[in-house]
Amino acid sequence: MQLGEALLVDWLEPGVERFDAHTHMGLNDPDGYTQTPAELHDALATCGARAFVFPMHEPDGYPAANDEALAAQAASDGRLVAFCRVDPNLGADAVDEARRTLDAGARGIKLHPRAEGFGMDAPAVRDLVALAHERRLPVLIHAGRGIPALGIDTVRLSAEFPDARLILAHAGISDLAWLWRELPSHPNVFLDTAWWNPADLCALFSLAPPGQVLWASDSPYGSPTFAAVQALRCARQVGLGDEAIRAVAGGQAARLADGRDPLHAGPAPGPGPALHPVVERIVSQLTATVGQLFAQADLTEILALSRLACAVGEDADQAPLAAAILDLLDRYEAHLAPPPRNRRFPDAARFLILALFVARTPDVPLGPFDDVAPAPVRNL
Repeated sequence: MQLGEALLVDWLEPGVERFDAHTHMGLNDPDGYTQTPAELHDALATCGARAFVFPMHEPDGYPAANDEALAAQAASDGRLVAFCRVDPNLGADAVDEARRTLDAGARGIKLHPRAEGFGMDAPAVRDLVALAHERRLPVLIHAGRGIPALGIDTVRLSAEFPDARLILAHAGISDLAWLWRELPSHPNVFLDTAWWNPADLCALFSLAPPGQVLWASDSPYGSPTFAAVQALRCARQVGLGDEAIRAVAGGQAARLADGRDPLHAGPAPGPGPALHPVVERIVSQLTATVGQLFAQADLTEILALSRLACAVGEDADQAPLAAAILDLLDRYEAHLAPPPRNRRFPDAARFLILALFVARTPDVPLGPFDDVAPAPVRNL
């Protein structure tokens, strides 16, 4: 079990099917991250989840990696559902590789415009989406940092190929500013929650129909257990009910894996409650802290400001929330150690990111932090 996961297992949403829409396996990605099928299987087992899995970046090509994903699927007793990964720059060869792997049992296609350096207007992309339409299968597309906007081409392809299920990863942040308005008229476009910023996820859950949002961890870059708690806290914060939560957590992904029609889980709930200014300050400081973490900068001063923002006083309405956040910051500092060989950031960073999510979801029960004593005000 990975660092901190035991703390959160009892905090997972009960009574829901968990299906992680975005995980990786591989040993050759130039960014240094690695994950074996056994490591992924164990991470998913901790939170009782199944997952879509696809190869990490393979500079030498994908046929062998796709075969490894198929083998992992066959050995997983149903926990792993393989997607093939292809490079559209290879034109017809990419389509042939996708067809070969789908014929062998893969249940979807992964495209990464950043790693492979292509646009969604590439001719082979259209041919791959047409293949997914023919088989009623999903295509998961990197839509996070490091790429230009790609939503216009995705929406166009979704209209042309309505039986393809197009999943924009990382909350579709490259296009979320406008894309949410188009989602009701494009029910075969989905967005996954594999992202670190609760402001983006709260916006996503507020503005997108819940049936078009899929829980995802981005493992090994994220932890499935932490990601499940963080994403569904945001969903509860903006008012999603039990039926919508079941669709987001895994019910919809399971339908896509089986080639069934997507489930309609109701309309978007609209904006949730505004944050109290005291809480908004905590969120702002923690967001800056996590940003500095990702920039691999010195956190000493910004982390101290985050702690000071939590010094609300023992009698304040926000005292229990602030105490839970301070407990997580304590855990971050207590467990801080150099990153593992195959990771860029320390494992303890999960506590820091969770603190940000707890701050941004003040109306959701605190779970394992309910009994944390409020911290006294010091040095004021």
